[in-house]
Amino acid sequence: MLDHLLADLANAMGPDRARAEPLELALYARDAGVQAGAAAAVCFPRHADDVAAAVAAARRHGVPFVARGSGTGLAGGATPMEEPLVIVTTQMNRVLDIDVASRRAWVEPGVLNLDLSRAVAPYGLHYAPDPSSQQACTIGGNVATNAGGPHCLASGVTAAHVLAVDVVLPDATTARLGGLAPDTPGYDLRGVFVGSEGTMGIATKIAVRLQPNPPTVRTLLLDFTAIDDAAATVSAIIAAGVLPAALEMMDAEITRAVEDFVGAGYPRDADAVLLVELDGLADGVAADVAAVSDLAMAHGARNVRVAADEAERQLLWKGRKSAFGAIARIAPDYYLHDAVVPRTQLVTVLREVYAIADECALTMMNVFHAGDGNLHPLIVFDARVPGVWERVHEAGNRILTACIRAGGVLSGEHGVGLEKRDLMPLLFSPDDLALQGRLVDAFDPDGLANPAKVLPAGSRCGEIGRRPVPEGAWI
Repeated sequence: MLDHLLADLANAMGPDRARAEPLELALYARDAGVQAGAAAAVCFPRHADDVAAAVAAARRHGVPFVARGSGTGLAGGATPMEEPLVIVTTQMNRVLDIDVASRRAWVEPGVLNLDLSRAVAPYGLHYAPDPSSQQACTIGGNVATNAGGPHCLASGVTAAHVLAVDVVLPDATTARLGGLAPDTPGYDLRGVFVGSEGTMGIATKIAVRLQPNPPTVRTLLLDFTAIDDAAATVSAIIAAGVLPAALEMMDAEITRAVEDFVGAGYPRDADAVLLVELDGLADGVAADVAAVSDLAMAHGARNVRVAADEAERQLLWKGRKSAFGAIARIAPDYYLHDAVVPRTQLVTVLREVYAIADECALTMMNVFHAGDGNLHPLIVFDARVPGVWERVHEAGNRILTACIRAGGVLSGEHGVGLEKRDLMPLLFSPDDLALQGRLVDAFDPDGLANPAKVLPAGSRCGEIGRRPVPEGAWI
């Protein structure tokens, strides 16, 4: 069967566009998460017609298929399960059209997030969602997981910035979901598709909303001798009616690691720091800077530092966005979670997170989007130590349970993928899950699109024939 599949793909896309060599299968056996799977073959489309041909070929041979971008996902969303065809979209990387007057652009799914903002920068525009991996992650992957980023506090996550998506559906037909009109008639299938993690088809062309660059930007670094004070300051800023463009928190461990790695000028003796960015008209920004400074000092801040110029501002952000690279100096492995809690529960949940780490004898760091309560507990460890995986797994499940118990949700931007699939019943009733399963079945009745993701076993009608998870996968 594999030889016939490869022959079909070669006929449709060219002889060098589909492969099944062991090295490439190993490279595409996982994304940036900790789970591992196994692919039957990998193909590299360059155009939407290639994607449709790949899906059609997979269907003819009864092979599941998984879309993959740069592989920066952290929840196992692009991990190949049930030996699928992996359809890698990174060579579909063109910015197709920029409409400055309407502030929108059409892009292919393999366009890097940061490259899109660079492409529109000469027009005084930018693309607002900015995941920490924005130098490497693709717009297609951002759409699949409904990605966020530090600057989504005021602007909203990916779903708020996608106008329309051209999609190859699981039956290999094509459709446009959404549209460019202010009020597109019919059901919001665009909204259904964004965040569906490849279970409803593959995006081949995306219309995104662009935003004008703000006239004034100020970035503040606040440092505290108690993490409780930093968390309380977050709630106080929002309660005062100030809505920053970004409001990020880093605890003591990650602050020291980042400072050693980047040299951004972070205080190494702080228990926590907040990175606050304010933008808008000059007078309004000046008033907000004063308000945030006063609130921070009233809640126990030790210092308030305002970046003096653009170079210092970029250095502060380089520190924040280099956090995950910095931990490589501490241990070879990490496990990053992604959950959301109400801002009023930040202090309580953070205390519980640290207690869980102590009880499981693990090193825990926290760097997260504090403004919208999107926690990213970061467990740093050495996978070679016997028994450590069990402790990491236990800690991760306990942290997510604590977040749900506090009124939170399972994911703020990474998606569910494999990592949180079996924890979905913490948040949804059996009826809720069955309804979600019926929605996915409407797009993919045969269960071939990114199988074994998002919904736990038993939620979909077509699951009875599913093969077991490959040995060695960690879920």
